[in-house]
Amino acid sequence: LLFLHQTGSNNPLGMNSNIDKIPFHPYFTFKDIMGFIILMMTLTLLTLLNPYYLGDPDNFTPANPLVTPV
Repeated sequence: LLFLHQTGSNNPLGMNSNIDKIPFHPYFTFKDIMGFIILMMTLTLLTLLNPYYLGDPDNFTPANPLVTPV
């Protein structure tokens, strides 16, 4: 198990295979943080610019005092 972690899983020659690998922390952390920021910006713009866009149309019909409450 120690040799597997040192050389890589599919490496029959035992050569160093670190060339094809990218480090997790700077690449994927930055990628995830940027994706989260873009998602939050999109949801914030949707909420601030058009707050009733995802609302139910039945909420905009005026109430009839003769029929409500059902």
